[in-house]
Amino acid sequence: MATDSFPQRLPTLHRLGVTYPSNVSSSEVATAWLNAFSAAMTQGDTAAVVDLFLEDGFWKDVIALTWDFRTFEGRKDIKKLLDARLVATGLNELRLLQSEPLNEPALQKVYHDLVWLRFCFGFTTKHGKGTAVVHLVPLPDSKWKAYTLLTCLNSLTDFPQKLGPLRNWETDHGSWEEKRRQEIEFPNNDPTVIVIGAGHSGLETAAGLKYIGVPTLVIDKKPRVGDSWRDRYKALCLHTTIWHSQTPYLNFPPTWPVYTPAAKLADWLESYAGFLELDVWTASTITKTSWNDSTKTWSVEVDRGSKGTRVLTVKHLVFATGSGGRPKVPDIPGKASFKGSAVHSSEFKSAADHIGKTAIVVGCCNSAHDIAQDFCNHGVDITMYQRSSTLVISQESVAAMLGVVYNEDLPTELADTYNTSLPWAVVRRLQQRMVPMVAETTDKAILDGLAKVGFKTNLGIHGAGLISLYLERGGGYYVDTGASKSIIDGNIKIKNGSAIESFTENGLLFADGTELQADIIVFATGYGDPRDFMREVCGDEVASKITRVWGLDEEGQSAGVWRYCGHDGLWFANGDFALLRFHSLHLAMQIKAIEEGILNKADIVI
Repeated sequence: MATDSFPQRLPTLHRLGVTYPSNVSSSEVATAWLNAFSAAMTQGDTAAVVDLFLEDGFWKDVIALTWDFRTFEGRKDIKKLLDARLVATGLNELRLLQSEPLNEPALQKVYHDLVWLRFCFGFTTKHGKGTAVVHLVPLPDSKWKAYTLLTCLNSLTDFPQKLGPLRNWETDHGSWEEKRRQEIEFPNNDPTVIVIGAGHSGLETAAGLKYIGVPTLVIDKKPRVGDSWRDRYKALCLHTTIWHSQTPYLNFPPTWPVYTPAAKLADWLESYAGFLELDVWTASTITKTSWNDSTKTWSVEVDRGSKGTRVLTVKHLVFATGSGGRPKVPDIPGKASFKGSAVHSSEFKSAADHIGKTAIVVGCCNSAHDIAQDFCNHGVDITMYQRSSTLVISQESVAAMLGVVYNEDLPTELADTYNTSLPWAVVRRLQQRMVPMVAETTDKAILDGLAKVGFKTNLGIHGAGLISLYLERGGGYYVDTGASKSIIDGNIKIKNGSAIESFTENGLLFADGTELQADIIVFATGYGDPRDFMREVCGDEVASKITRVWGLDEEGQSAGVWRYCGHDGLWFANGDFALLRFHSLHLAMQIKAIEEGILNKADIVI
């Protein structure tokens, strides 16, 4: 991944040597570029293709050409991609998409000195159909060249999703319940895929697999679907909007609140599994697995409690156990001497259980703030211990940024495509502009108030805000839903600037000699490596072959999730609602392509 920094590399009007393009027909510009692109692709003239890009342009691919998530930066690497994969992929039938105002070519003024023309085109490959998104920028000779191109596979031609007109048309007079029982129990056959975890990640992945024709079983150790949300702290609520958090195949009703409480979401997921007829075994634990490299299959032993033990032979395991691993709690000396209660945030339920007591929350990100505010709302004497600076952004600012594509008007599928269209290197450069602007305007009062009471803030990795922290670390931020005001007003006290040395009988002792007393200490200190659960289930030998999971690779793509992770038949389905909603289908298409003999990773070398 490029390590350049704003503003040198954004294709600003000044850098390109042009003024703002006026009297431009977006449709004509898009058509002219696409015609030239299509002709060069048809002729296999890769040199002519790359000449239609800026020297430092990007081609981002989501399983269309590469069967992977890849980003190629610069003409040299784009040509390398085309030389390796153009003929093998058979990319053709390019057609401009402009049937609706929401996807027609449009000139967009991103900043006062940055403008591009965005348009979409459809395409086919030897195995499927896809959508592309292009961002063109103007040049002095009145020509336009591509700064970025996304190619994204949407469906497999011979194996379409069983949706709409392809849904089941048979009438059923009394056999449905028994059919569902047989489907769920797999009495006479084994599934092709086991998905581990029945949270939103596991269910959405299972839905993608089911409706593309891959028999899939979801296994979860908890008694009910949705318990992964139901069992969290009572005050938990999504900090992102409903439009960003939709579920695939089944949208929230129009009466749904903009921000979803965790308990409500848990019930939705339980209903979601039922309505989509997903095959789920709850209260079940995988006790043993083994991989047969000759047959490329897993043997999986499942303890179903009162239903006994079952050994299944499957082709793929998908770990949908969350973006983090086991709860992380710092090793602090003297815990045995502490007379109060010390728990990780994953074990905490409600401040209502601690009224009249004194509390400390260790940590300063989303969960820490939610729990501290819960204590505050219940009149508990609460101090938050800040170990390092935190990015703080208001809920309103997040909603406004997400609202550019995730809103009431834009269809979710199109919003996801637009959201994915820009490579991370470009998103980072844009965020490096936007984040300081938001901090100095919309969120200035909050950030200034926090600074006055000693709460330390930052602008994220590379100064690129929340997105950089989420994609690279999976945390490190707080989307402010009210706790910042409580901190500013002194109702949530802050302790920082000195390390914790040890527990005491009555609280925590710090390196500066001060002691904070508490009846309860909540460690909102995050979670471990996403591979933790996989290691427990599959063992060290398998785990040693797995690449990094989560974070960004050298091309700015999420490492090891929704894509090959280093071991055949093993996948990770992690991410927030928007990422999982979109990429769960891409994961399902890869598995389907492997099962149908379309995809052999060993054959793809770029």
